[in-house]
Amino acid sequence: MRLSINITALTLLVSGSVLAQSAPDAVIKPLMQQYQIPGMALAVIHNGKTEFYNYGVASKQTQQPITEQTLFEIGSLSKTFTSTLASYAAQQKKLQFSDAASQWLPALKGSAFDNVSLLNLATHTSGTPLFVPDAVKNTRQLMAWYQHWQPQAEPGTVRVYSNPGIGMLGMIAAKSLEQPFINAMEKQLLPAMGMQHSYVQVPSAEMKRYAQGYNKQDRPVRVTPGPLDAESYGLKSTSSDLIRWLAIQLDEQKVAPAWQRAVAATHQGHYQTEAFTQAMMWEYYPLPVTEQQLIAGNSSARIMQGMRATRITPPEAAPQQAWYNKTGSTNGFSTYAVFIPAQKTAVIMLANKWFPNDDRVAAAYRIIRALNQ
Repeated sequence: MRLSINITALTLLVSGSVLAQSAPDAVIKPLMQQYQIPGMALAVIHNGKTEFYNYGVASKQTQQPITEQTLFEIGSLSKTFTSTLASYAAQQKKLQFSDAASQWLPALKGSAFDNVSLLNLATHTSGTPLFVPDAVKNTRQLMAWYQHWQPQAEPGTVRVYSNPGIGMLGMIAAKSLEQPFINAMEKQLLPAMGMQHSYVQVPSAEMKRYAQGYNKQDRPVRVTPGPLDAESYGLKSTSSDLIRWLAIQLDEQKVAPAWQRAVAATHQGHYQTEAFTQAMMWEYYPLPVTEQQLIAGNSSARIMQGMRATRITPPEAAPQQAWYNKTGSTNGFSTYAVFIPAQKTAVIMLANKWFPNDDRVAAAYRIIRALNQ
């Protein structure tokens, strides 16, 4: 059963029973009012059914309503696609996660990247910072910055959220597959996943479905090009495609075996931190988990500050009794993705305005709790 429900809906049918207005309407509506969010798209998998809940408008100017086919910038949720591409390359024997990064980028031979593995890049344990400096505008300048970068701690000992790290992994994965990253994503991975309305570069014919984003000052914005944008935060997608992505994570939506193995490999636990287990871009928390634990683990402090990380050897088999999640943001968009294998439950939340991770996590937690009551 598929529902597309307007913000004025009072009750929602889920799993054959009536889900009261408390979830998701009573969760999402106050959130939109609090942060003056023009539009949100929510999709839920529960008990073998997928439901869509659409709120508000894609643009305050056009008043075009949100649907499950509205394109949103998904920010760092893009990183889970990049890690899956690298995992697929490894499945195809094109690379190994034990490889040093400099093995793939000869210009970095003799640099700190001699001691940074591809696994470090895939798990935020390379030590590279959140952003490259503002002065870095192109690939030549990026490589020069990489050459001179020095870690503050030994790679593999600290988990530091990093666009340059996953961005480098995307570059290397594409190189191993002998094609540009955008081609590898748009012509290989996304079609293999059956995601027909997801793009790094939105075609002109699809621009009409591309939501307008709004920043904290309510000014209209969209993501601007920059070094490693495609690899780190550049995907645009729909709630329909992204709930399919989460169904694939749950193994509820089948794809070709090589791709399913690549997806599954990204769920293995490689590093333990004080807040969560770090898989390949996904983070997971053993069940039961509290709302406060999830908020703390996804807080801006966790992104801006490093945490000690302990290598798990051998990698931990992906637990079923766990809450897997990933946030994503651009200046004008907010994303939160959750899947829980043991419950066969998943949620994708998309908004065309930035609002804090804490509130995204709390909203998803309360919706999932209501589903399970």
